[in-house]
Amino acid sequence: MNEILFFGSNQYPILFKNEPNKITKPIQFKFENENENENENENENENENENENENENENEKQIKQISSSTFSTIFLFKNGKAIEYLNEEEDSNQNPEKIQIEENIQKVTVDYQNEAILTLEGNVFVKEEDTDSENPNEFINISSLIEDKNDRIIEDIVAGYFSIYLLTSNQNVYGIGLNQFGQLGFDSKILKKTEKPILMMKNVSKIFSGNASNHVFLLNSNQELFGCGDNQYGQVGLGESRKEEKKINKLTKIQNIPKGKIIDIQCGNFHSLMLIEFKTKRKLYSCGDWKYNGHGSYKDTYEFTEIKSSLFENDDNILDFSVGQYHTLILTSNSKLIGFGLNEYGQLGTENTNWIQSIPIQIELPKLRFNENISNYHIYCGYFKSFLYYSPHSFSNLEEDLIKLFERKEFCDISFKTKNEEIIEAHKLILKYRLNQNQNQIEKLQEIISKKSIKESNQIFEMIYSNNSIINPKLYFEIKEIINSNEKIEETMKRIYLNENENENEKDFIIERKEKQYKFPKLILIMRSELYRGMFLSVTNDTSNKVTDYSELSNKSFQILEYWIYSNQIKEEIEITKQIINEIQIGIDHFQLNQTNPNLFDLLINKFNNQNQNEKKSKRNQKEKEKERVEKEFYILQKTVLKTIFFINSIFKK
Repeated sequence: MNEILFFGSNQYPILFKNEPNKITKPIQFKFENENENENENENENENENENENENENENEKQIKQISSSTFSTIFLFKNGKAIEYLNEEEDSNQNPEKIQIEENIQKVTVDYQNEAILTLEGNVFVKEEDTDSENPNEFINISSLIEDKNDRIIEDIVAGYFSIYLLTSNQNVYGIGLNQFGQLGFDSKILKKTEKPILMMKNVSKIFSGNASNHVFLLNSNQELFGCGDNQYGQVGLGESRKEEKKINKLTKIQNIPKGKIIDIQCGNFHSLMLIEFKTKRKLYSCGDWKYNGHGSYKDTYEFTEIKSSLFENDDNILDFSVGQYHTLILTSNSKLIGFGLNEYGQLGTENTNWIQSIPIQIELPKLRFNENISNYHIYCGYFKSFLYYSPHSFSNLEEDLIKLFERKEFCDISFKTKNEEIIEAHKLILKYRLNQNQNQIEKLQEIISKKSIKESNQIFEMIYSNNSIINPKLYFEIKEIINSNEKIEETMKRIYLNENENENEKDFIIERKEKQYKFPKLILIMRSELYRGMFLSVTNDTSNKVTDYSELSNKSFQILEYWIYSNQIKEEIEITKQIINEIQIGIDHFQLNQTNPNLFDLLINKFNNQNQNEKKSKRNQKEKEKERVEKEFYILQKTVLKTIFFINSIFKK
């Protein structure tokens, strides 16, 4: 189920028909019917079937990512499909178009007229108009143009204003496109443009660029940051002494960055913002031009400087942030939406357009439909557009969450050393149900990890957690023999929980109900409940055993939920009533259970209906037996009465 809130410019492209060009308050976004007139000449029956399937799929779609530029807005769904709204001024009845890529799409990125798509297989496709082709609007595979054939599996992509950056599985970064500001890391006088990816830097863990930016940042595995490109407004963050250098033609190390973990960097036209994590607290830093105040300061800043505001309370933390061309939005753990910068089109979600919001303000956040952990929401800023959308984490796909698991003490009880003597911590309980049980598979895994880099090791653990061989097929081939991929998670977790003593206090979460304690392994709740997943993997890193009130549930209802969480089955001996069904619905919403098909609620309804049918059948049998009894008694009575009458008549005759 989708929830997308939109505000800002409703043009280039038009996302809402019959709405003004400026939408200054968050409103619910709904997708138009996709390709209504597609395949008009096909058989009518086939069309009907396709329409039914499209309607069913529409309800199942869940947003994974949004990317928007001047002329295009793309919505990527978790099923690996994407649709695109294009700037078609002449076609007022425009509908979104499906992006025709045969492989599952992992990420999309657009900027000005750049448009790139990364697939799960590690291929990158761009529209041919970006490479001066004679066939505009058709996608070509640019990763195949990399000269080194061993470097053609791509892990991440980012589009700048006129350039696209590719991060390969070997941690190398390639650039393609224009280089007029040195944004590809080469002298702009010598290299003006490249139509094939060229190697920019090795040993890179992340790439950062963005909306209308002609500069880029690269982060290596040692958390050292390098930047290059347009520096007219100090947006590369090199400091006061370098402010006169308008072009940074080669990758240069950024100095004077606070000693914390760099989580993300996003770039606007004239500025850059950096999110840094310090143990349990996250802080934002910015540099660049104050003209449109997209970096939250009254003055130009030439190195990364902390954005300070009373809105960032001590108990609050930054969950997500996004930078548009001239504006910034921030989402906090206290469910606050904070913004600053240009608001000409209402992209800050306030009605006071045609002005600049110089300091951070809190934006009125409408009541969210899902009414749950705010960490399941994300924000995205396009050029003059803003989106707040619901996208819960997927346990099987998020490498970042897995890395968080490795770093958390309550999830770490086995250590693995990489070839560079770096340490990765893993949870014994996870390895118990994901590795084969009949041999010393943990020792085999340690041997494999000892020959790998830290990045390859993290990928191996991600594959073990998720059973997803697509992440890195080469590495998966090395570990597939030791992975148990047949058992269901729920069944295995139930077996481990009931038969083995693995539940030490630090691994348990305690729920108290009416003076009784229920212990749940945190790992089970992470896999089965979005509520507790958000709680245990939150950026605040709070590991205390919080107690949640479930007083609205009766003991029977709570027993049903408890049994379902472990086994994915309904407790047979409990009779289902309407009250229990109503309470279970409350419990499902409260736990925010990840449900399978059929889900718990449907199974309870079926069991309740079967019970009713059995009760009706039983009542019918009782009625029939009662009827037979009454008829038998009536027959006996009738027979007795007739005998009596016969006897009386015989007496009168005498």
